[in-house]
Order: sequence, then C-alpha cells, then structure tokens
Amino acid sequence: MKRSIIDKLRLWKENKSRKPLVMTGLRQCGKTYTLKQFGADFFEDTAYFNFEENPSLCSIFDQDFNIERILDELGNIFRQKEIICGKTLVIFDEIQSCPKAITSLKYFCENKRELHVIAAGSLLGVALKNKDISFPVGKVDRLQMFPMSFKEFLWAEGFESLCNGTEKYADENPLSALYTSTFEKELRYYFAVGGMPEAVLSWSKNHNISEVVQIQNTILQDYESDFSKHAPITDVAKIGWIWDSIPAQLAKDNKKFIFSHVKARKRSADLEDALMWLVGAGLVYKLNLVTNPQSPISAYADNSYFKVYFADTGLLRAKAKIAPELLLESNESSLGNSGVGTFKGAFVENYCLSELIKNDIEPYFWTSGNTAELDFLFEYSGEIYPVEAKAESNTRAKSYNLFCTRYKSKKGFRISMKNIGVNMIENTKSISLPLYLLWLIKKYL
Repeated sequence: MKRSIIDKLRLWKENKSRKPLVMTGLRQCGKTYTLKQFGADFFEDTAYFNFEENPSLCSIFDQDFNIERILDELGNIFRQKEIICGKTLVIFDEIQSCPKAITSLKYFCENKRELHVIAAGSLLGVALKNKDISFPVGKVDRLQMFPMSFKEFLWAEGFESLCNGTEKYADENPLSALYTSTFEKELRYYFAVGGMPEAVLSWSKNHNISEVVQIQNTILQDYESDFSKHAPITDVAKIGWIWDSIPAQLAKDNKKFIFSHVKARKRSADLEDALMWLVGAGLVYKLNLVTNPQSPISAYADNSYFKVYFADTGLLRAKAKIAPELLLESNESSLGNSGVGTFKGAFVENYCLSELIKNDIEPYFWTSGNTAELDFLFEYSGEIYPVEAKAESNTRAKSYNLFCTRYKSKKGFRISMKNIGVNMIENTKSISLPLYLLWLIKKYL
C-alpha cells in the first residue's frame, strides 16, 4: 500500500549531507514493509538485517566499530553479497535488540556517510531513552512513522484521483458532491477501521468489518504482551492500568488525564514513568496545556496538565468496545446520530490530533480557567493558529471565538463536517475545513 513517508525517505536519499537515518514508530505501523519497498524502488540492492530474528548478528558489533570489517562480515559472510555504497540500502531492523549496533551508527556517519543506512525498531523510541545505550547524538537523522493517515486510507480504497482533485481546488471554494459524499462515507469507515496497515488492507480487499475487528483485537493483545516482554518489570502493571483507563478518561466531558482515575490511591509520581513508556513506544499521544499562547509556544506548555489519546482511532474504537456498526451504518453526515453518544467528541479529537501530528504539526490545547477551552492550537512559521474540532456541521464555538478575539489571531480553523468556507471573526480569518480534508491544513497556512 502506498505510504506518504516514501517521499521523505526519497529526500533523505538525495540529500548529500545525510546521516544514517533512525526511524521510530509503533509496532505494526508498516515500517519494515515500507523500508523494503523503498529499497526495491530506489536502490539496486537492499541488505536487510533483523536483530530480533537473528540475534547472532549482534556478535558482529562486539569486537569493535571498524566499519569496513562490519560491512565485510555483514555482506560477504552473512548475506554472501557485497554491500556497495550508492547501490545498496542497508536496513538494521529491530535495532533496539542490539545496543552496540545503535552505537555503531556514529561510526557509519563519520567513516561511511556515503552508504545509505536506515535503523528501525518497534520499541526503538523506548530503547533510546535507556541510559545504558550510547546513542549517537548529532550523528543521525530522525524520522517517525505513524499509522496510515486518512489520505493514505483513501489511497488504499482506490480514491487517489479524488485526493489529487482536492489539491487542485481553489482554497476557499466548497467541494462539490462528487467529493463530499465519498469522503463523508470513507471517514466513517476510517473511524471504525483506523490506520493500522493490516486492518486497512483487510478492509480494502473485503470490506468485512468482522475481519477488521479480529485484526484490531489481535494487535491490542500483541501490544499488551509487549508490556510484559519489554517494559521494566516494576512498570508492567502500571502501563496496563494506564492503557486500560484511556478510553474512560476520554469519555469524560473534561478529558484532562487524571492519574488518580487510573488506580485508586495512585499518584502521578507512581505512574508517570509508565505513561512515558507508552508515549515512547508510540502507542499514545500526550497533548499538553498552554494557557499563555505566545511564541515560542513550546516554552509556555504545561507538561503536568495534559490529555492522552490513542495513536490510532480504530484501535481506540476497539479498546473502547464500541460496535463498529454504529459508525458504518449511519447515513448522517455527522457523528451526532451515530449511536456513539458522548464518545463522538473523543473520536473526533483523537482523529484530529493524529492527523495534525502526521502533518508534522505539534499541537497543544488551551484553557482560560473554567470558562473556555480550545481543542487545539499550534505554531507554524512564528504564527499561532487556533483549531476547534466538532463532530457535526454546527461550527458555533464560543471558546474558539473568545480565543480569536482575545489574542487577535490572523487565521484560525473550525474543523467539522461542514464544507469549505471562510468568515471573519473581527480581524481573524476563520476557515471552515471538513474533517476529511484536515490533511490539507498546511495548504491554508
């Protein structure tokens, strides 16, 4: 299946100043498949090494970090085929299973930069926080992979031409029914199926939601098995408690994550490391509060006041045990009558957050005491943009209007099921953008 990250990989390949690339991302989001496809499409040869499947590979890195010796043993001895700079893509998969291979990336950068090397791993984000691993700071490029975006889901469903058509549309013209009817239906499918490649592939082939549910439940079970296999033994139970509590916390009107709701008599000091393990594994996103939206916005973030969302909307649905038929069978153009009740807000917020992150946007949320709350805001090229997300086509939002008026934003976004449109809130240009076109948000910045 087509993945947009291939374009970033191609740019990395063509960059003459490139360093070895470290790719992180949650398990089963498609890293291995995509890297092998990248190698097949852009290189004469791909040298693939998996340290989890072949633990003996680690012995090659035990002796020293002589890159010529390492390449000779990897190529001529292990795979019996020479590794050639400029022609061979070297993939070190599940590299977190070999800490010395991680350290060796420094020497690949210093002594063999002309060779294309990519290191990847499902729990690499967690491993890199391990103080016992000597990470080559400044000697690697970084790239994170995510579950499939809604745009990639549309590609898998055979609607790439429709996606291309929207990109040619004039920025402020409403979409015609040719687009809206398809996108509204497919967005419902995406809420139920999500973006895990195995689930998307099954859905695109058979449109059998029972098969998708089985795949999602297996993925959730695999993740929970990872807790006991890879997390510190003191955190395994805590990680499970947090993981299980997220849907219930998102179902609240106030979605602030509260540690005492995870387990009775447990405080943030008891559970914070476990939460950060989930963040490092790429399984959840942490959305921090900003009360003083100034540039640089990251300097004003309150890391102690936050919300927690799943990395994939389909897995959120499966974990919350919401029947997918409630999303698939409704003919409404909003989630308002879909039967998911108050959880519709959680679906929409989780979707919007993940789409923003996949667009290389780092979002926050804003509150003004107990009187107003804005779903998202982000900074781009020195400007701060407010974003209000709605499950329906009604875009009236007091908090959004208050923010635009108080902080005199030049531009803001109301994300809903309403078609493209523009209006003014005092001096703020407010853009109505459909949920199904959120992947185009940078076009409007």
